[in-house]
Amino acid sequence: MLDYRDTVVKAADEMKAAAMAASEDELDRLAREITRAKRIVLHGVGREGLMMRALAMRLYHLGLDAHVAGDMSAPPVGRGDLLLVSAGPGHFPTIQALVDVAAKAGARTACITAQPKGPVPRACDVIFTIPAQTMADDTKPKAASVLPMGSLYEGAQYLVFEALILLLRDRLKVSPSAMRKRHTNLE
Repeated sequence: MLDYRDTVVKAADEMKAAAMAASEDELDRLAREITRAKRIVLHGVGREGLMMRALAMRLYHLGLDAHVAGDMSAPPVGRGDLLLVSAGPGHFPTIQALVDVAAKAGARTACITAQPKGPVPRACDVIFTIPAQTMADDTKPKAASVLPMGSLYEGAQYLVFEALILLLRDRLKVSPSAMRKRHTNLE
């Protein structure tokens, strides 16, 4: 039988460890790419896609021109823009296709991943690695995480993305009240 409290503690410890193992230098490179971009378009699939949507929302709250690929209001990308994707396991055919389109259009590309040697990260200009279990490695002799499939990676994404937003907020000199003013009033 599942011990709820013990599972929560283990999961939280695993997410913290994965987020702490990410490179601050890689995070800094990603932050620079974001601040240089005229426009940022984000994409991910499945639950990773939900984390990318959350990041897009916070980038918008910072006052950046941030969009989610596939949304009706997503603009085309080109020179001066950044396509920021998530490919935890290192490859998704749809993500690869978007990276190829963006690169051909002259946009910079960045990939958040747990598998930096995968084809999608290798095709990108910038790689940010969150070393965590994904569906690429959850069936090894023994899964490394108490969480199923890619949940550890997705949970660590949340922590890393919030730290990234705080870093960007400081660099861009955006106040918490300015962020709050950009929050929707249609909820």
